[in-house]
Amino acid sequence: MPLYTASSPLEFSSWKDVQEKFVIFYASRDREGKMWCPDCRDVEDTVERTFAGADAPPALIIYVGQKPEWKAASNHFRDAPWYIEAIPTIVRVKDATEDARLVEGDIVSQLASFVK
Repeated sequence: MPLYTASSPLEFSSWKDVQEKFVIFYASRDREGKMWCPDCRDVEDTVERTFAGADAPPALIIYVGQKPEWKAASNHFRDAPWYIEAIPTIVRVKDATEDARLVEGDIVSQLASFVK
C-alpha cells in the first residue's frame, strides 16, 4: 500500500478519524521539500521502503508543522488524543485507538517487526 499524506492534518481530531493502520508524525517540509528535523530525515528512507510494498499495511503521514509551530506548547499534536512528544513518531492504530508507538531512534531498528 502506498503512504498517504494528510492534506489537512487538523481535520483529524481522534483516532476514529484515521482509516490507516499506522500514522507517521513527521516535521513539515520546507520549500525545497526537505523536512527540518534531522531525525525525520534519517528514518524517511526506512519508512518509505517499509510501507511501499504491495502487501505493506496502509500508513498516513501527518506533518506537525515547521520548527516554531512544533516547538510551541500549543501545537495541536501535543495534546489529546495524540500526545506526540517527539518526532518522528509512528503510531500503530487498532480498533480506533492507539495500540503502540515507535519514537525517533527506535524506528530504524524496530520498524520491520512493529508493522508485522
